[in-house]
Amino acid sequence: MRTLRERLHDIIFQHDDPAERAFDIVVMCAILLSVLVVMLDSVASIAAAYGKYLYAAEWFFTGLFTLEYLLRLWTARDRLAYARSFYGVVDLLSVLPTWLSILFPPGRFLAVLRVLRVLRVFRILKLAEYVQQGAVLSAALRASRYKITVFVCTVLTVTVVVGSLMYLIEGPTSGFTSIPQSVYWAIVTLTTVGYGDVAPASPLGKTLAATLMIMGYGIIAVPTGIVTLELDRASRASVTRRVCRGCGVDRHDADATFCKHCGTEL
Repeated sequence: MRTLRERLHDIIFQHDDPAERAFDIVVMCAILLSVLVVMLDSVASIAAAYGKYLYAAEWFFTGLFTLEYLLRLWTARDRLAYARSFYGVVDLLSVLPTWLSILFPPGRFLAVLRVLRVLRVFRILKLAEYVQQGAVLSAALRASRYKITVFVCTVLTVTVVVGSLMYLIEGPTSGFTSIPQSVYWAIVTLTTVGYGDVAPASPLGKTLAATLMIMGYGIIAVPTGIVTLELDRASRASVTRRVCRGCGVDRHDADATFCKHCGTEL
């Protein structure tokens, strides 16, 4: 006979039987409803009218998720491994803000972090193809991190230099009250956001601003190209070089059993 802990472990961590899937669906619905409660509570008019109900609902969901976290911790085969895993940390963060709100009331709005638990849907629904593509994207980002770092450092250097020049050209009369304020303007301009709260007035300042704007359009394309190139390389690396004996086509998926062109067994 299986113990209670073993049965609960399967219900909580597995996703095959009807009872296990029912548990997952209930948890997903609770997560979405709890996030909705936190979001509604941040609206002043709704909080004024239904504040006490939202507060009660928030503590209800917190108690529910705390119980679930303790059950996961109790039924896990390796408790320390679960507690240190990504999902274990997310499970803890989903309940911690509300408990900490006793000492720091505004911190309870951080409970929206529990929306991260929706990521479990990839495991529950067994969306393997999406998980595989996510691994390809992750590999592309890791491969491009050094190039992106150099790019970001270059952009920061440009914004500091241009911001300093604009501070000397315009000065406080045009809103460039300090070099940090001017660097802020350079970042806003380079990224083509353009809030308009600070703007140059002199012809030289406008010329420098126009040059920075034109640079911004070219700079935006750089990280996109870097990531796209690495993404293509990662996608190519995710397939095998097995050659079909029937038609001679290679580059089949790693888990392919038959050729996708002629159907010959690989």
